[in-house]
Amino acid sequence: MGIVVPDWLGRQASLTPDRVAIDAPEGTVTFRAFEALVARAAGRLRGVDVRDGERVAVLARNSLPYAALIHAVPRAGGILVPLNTRLSRDELRAQIADAGVRLLVADAAHRGVAGMLGVPVLGTDDLEGTLLPAPERVNLDRPHSIIYTSGTTGAPKGAIVTHGNLWHGALASAVNMGHEPGDRWLCVLPLFHVGGLSIVTRGAILGIAAVIHERFDVGRVNAAIERGDVTIVSAVSVMLAQLSEGRDRPFPSSLRAVLLGGGPASRDLLERAASLHIPVLQTYGLTETASQAATLAPGDALRKLGSAGKPLSVTEIRIDADEPGVSGEILVRGLTVTPGYYGRPEATAEALRDGWLHTGDLGYLDEEGYLYVLDRRDDLIVSGGENIYPAEVERVLSSHPAVADVCVVGIPDTRWGQRPVAAVVLRGSATSADLLTFCRERLAGYKVPDRFVIRDELPRNAGGKVLRRVVRETLDEPPSAGL
Repeated sequence: MGIVVPDWLGRQASLTPDRVAIDAPEGTVTFRAFEALVARAAGRLRGVDVRDGERVAVLARNSLPYAALIHAVPRAGGILVPLNTRLSRDELRAQIADAGVRLLVADAAHRGVAGMLGVPVLGTDDLEGTLLPAPERVNLDRPHSIIYTSGTTGAPKGAIVTHGNLWHGALASAVNMGHEPGDRWLCVLPLFHVGGLSIVTRGAILGIAAVIHERFDVGRVNAAIERGDVTIVSAVSVMLAQLSEGRDRPFPSSLRAVLLGGGPASRDLLERAASLHIPVLQTYGLTETASQAATLAPGDALRKLGSAGKPLSVTEIRIDADEPGVSGEILVRGLTVTPGYYGRPEATAEALRDGWLHTGDLGYLDEEGYLYVLDRRDDLIVSGGENIYPAEVERVLSSHPAVADVCVVGIPDTRWGQRPVAAVVLRGSATSADLLTFCRERLAGYKVPDRFVIRDELPRNAGGKVLRRVVRETLDEPPSAGL
């Protein structure tokens, strides 16, 4: 057995029973009430024969029941598999099969599609069971979740996130930002993303409130900040841009940190935020690092504008380059790094070498050791904080009978950061509407190309590889007739 710690939710229910644990659309609950909710949900899962190591998927919107399941599934002995609600039916089926899911929990909005995925379904409105109390201790080596993230080939892989990854990430984040018992951490990120899930677990570990919104609504978030209802916000660049748009007065001092992830932010956006006294702390992380790997400390927010800061206290970062100060691949090592990908020993061996996670992301360290992220992988498209891998979209388009060749790239967009665009070589008749419909039926909406540009051929190197850089540079050329 590895290192064990007291069950964090059970401990908080004992130490601070009347402190707010979750503030969600369904209501506000204390740690005592939340512990009881989780105990009943875990008992219900045991009642349908969830046992040690079994994978339990969740397909639902942000909610109080979802927050309870983040704790209840592991308590029942299972491993949580949060599913992206924006995926197509085929994409969901593939992840369910890959993880060997035996039970799917879905909310009312997703019961229809859940019933078509080939596994038993339990509703989030049916989580009342016999109380299953918190265990005395939690083994930090034990898997908590399998969270799917696309690899460099575009094939989804389930990153294993352990209890230890979440535990050490929470403590390291508190060391970096400071810890105040009255903190209220706003979660507008989806709970199926590691960024959202980690807010709920950090709340229990640190004894602070997780304020859950069903989705990002700029008016609701601005109102919550103005009222002093939240002190920490996790966001991506497009959210920060909307929060600061048209604003002419500073944000209240009760807002002490806005953790900004999801890809590089423009200097203009960061300077506008600084002028409004928005305490932006750029952060760099991955699913494979259980959210944050490096975060800018509050005291450096303006001095190191644009930097993702230094590694958290439990991680190390180095750049795989020929000489110091030169950009290269970002490598991460430490207690928040995944032990590997579920059922993918070859992918695990490729990503984890000599104890270092090879992220595929590019960056550099300045003379003081601060990390600057240059790109989120060579081919990766980051649109509104969502990762889009060209190879995945290209595979779908290539299956269209009229498509002979295709290359998908990201083009800059002031609102979303990037937008996917497809350069297509046709061998038959097809219109942009045809290709758009074809993609919408097979891909999550955010992965569907914004535009389809017809080309007579795609530029390739001597080895036959498409030259994405050249494709990107020529996208402003007029398209060929027929699309």
